[in-house]
Amino acid sequence: MIRFSDFLAKAARQWPDRPAITTTTGQSFSWAQTNARVQALATVLHHLGVQRGDRVAWLGFNAPAAVECYFAPAMIGAIAVPLNFRLSADELAIVGKDCAPVVLIADPTHLERAEALRAACPSIRHLLVSEANGTYEAALADPGNPVDFARLSSADQETMILIYTSGTTGQPKGVMTSHANQFSNAMGTAHHLGLPGLSTQFVTGPLFHTAAGARVYAAPLFGNHLVLMPQFDIGTLLAKIEEHRINLVQFVPTMIAMLLDHPDLEKYDLSSLRDVTYGSSPMPVPLLHRIMETFPDVRLSQAFGMTEASPVVTVLDAEDHRAAALDPARLASVGRPVSYCDVRILRPDGAEAAVGETGEIVVRGPNITAGYWNKPDETAAVLRDGWYHTGDGAYLDKDGYILLEGRIKDMIISGGENVYPIEVENVMAAHPDVAAVAVIGLPHPVWGERVHAVVTPKSGSTPEARALIDWTRAKLAHYKCPADVTFMVEGLPLTSVGKIDKKRLRGMLAPPAP
Repeated sequence: MIRFSDFLAKAARQWPDRPAITTTTGQSFSWAQTNARVQALATVLHHLGVQRGDRVAWLGFNAPAAVECYFAPAMIGAIAVPLNFRLSADELAIVGKDCAPVVLIADPTHLERAEALRAACPSIRHLLVSEANGTYEAALADPGNPVDFARLSSADQETMILIYTSGTTGQPKGVMTSHANQFSNAMGTAHHLGLPGLSTQFVTGPLFHTAAGARVYAAPLFGNHLVLMPQFDIGTLLAKIEEHRINLVQFVPTMIAMLLDHPDLEKYDLSSLRDVTYGSSPMPVPLLHRIMETFPDVRLSQAFGMTEASPVVTVLDAEDHRAAALDPARLASVGRPVSYCDVRILRPDGAEAAVGETGEIVVRGPNITAGYWNKPDETAAVLRDGWYHTGDGAYLDKDGYILLEGRIKDMIISGGENVYPIEVENVMAAHPDVAAVAVIGLPHPVWGERVHAVVTPKSGSTPEARALIDWTRAKLAHYKCPADVTFMVEGLPLTSVGKIDKKRLRGMLAPPAP
């Protein structure tokens, strides 16, 4: 039986005094303490009337309570729902009404928003606040009569957590993942990402995001020490890597750029770093070369996946990065499928694409979601014949490495030619004056769509549009190159999970409909 409450209890027995959770604000709990707190929270939830299949939501920054909310609901057969604190009040209400939590737990910073959410969602019967002297800690101190967790706990294929997608293509969807989904991901990626070995890991991403959440579920399997930061801050990150002798760090590319550009980078002792994993959005190859040069002894791995896959589908591992000196093009790929995934590239007619031919990535395996909460039509649209259809365009090279071409929905069709933005973005990102770039399609009366680049210049640089277009035309077929460039000096708009918001860019730059 696969049950994460058992893994948590085992970690408490094996490493009772080893730190499990430490915060950058000074809190620390051992594995024995964490297990006891999770059991106390599960007991509290049971006595509050939480039933099997009910939802328990968390709204707040990364904190011990956030981790505890990952594990405790499943101990009584309920489902955890980490809420995205970056959403607007209206967006939170949409999510709340969709998942209908019966208990909401919030940190003090988000109490006002939690109260508004409770007012908007009649399903929420109880609100607990996780401050030092708040209702959450008081409840954990006196949880009530013991509960038979072995009888109540969910397991195996039962939904353990709902993680909502960012909703860039419409309303957010709650992705249902089970004990088996999360266990498959943790065990299948462990050797790629450096998880074994009682490592100390910095959780850099927000815990409403699947990348950070998957590391929480992996931690009790390997006795890893999780260091939590309420919100990402590069100065705090550097100081705490030195203080806690951090071994593992996860980054998105924008975080890596912030790290490398920090003026005090060389003042910190970062020698404890052993593994750095990056993903979530395309990594410009020039930026990758910079981090490889700055940290030559660190093992770099790229993990590609999505919430629906719990989340990892492919890995470009440390050996691939070391071999890049012989094959630099390899760095442009997202690696090869992990052992537990079957991955194919399909043409629009459903036939398997040839080597070098672009198609859609489809995946099957024990890590794949059972579907979207309350959305049978959307589930049926992506889960077909046992395969999850990702919506990502890609092709295979002769060695089985996958090279992304971008979201199929983002593909630009200009004059009958298919243009995948990521290819253009990689070329433009290599320009010495470009800090960030997004390529989108905008309507054109003759060609259907025209390629348009949106650029944030590097500090102190004032590139001209013509120079950037010429740079691209020297390296790509002309139909792929931008016809125009818009400059956004203050930065590109981001989604709630830190990805460039292309939907918003198209809305800002497309001419109004006649």
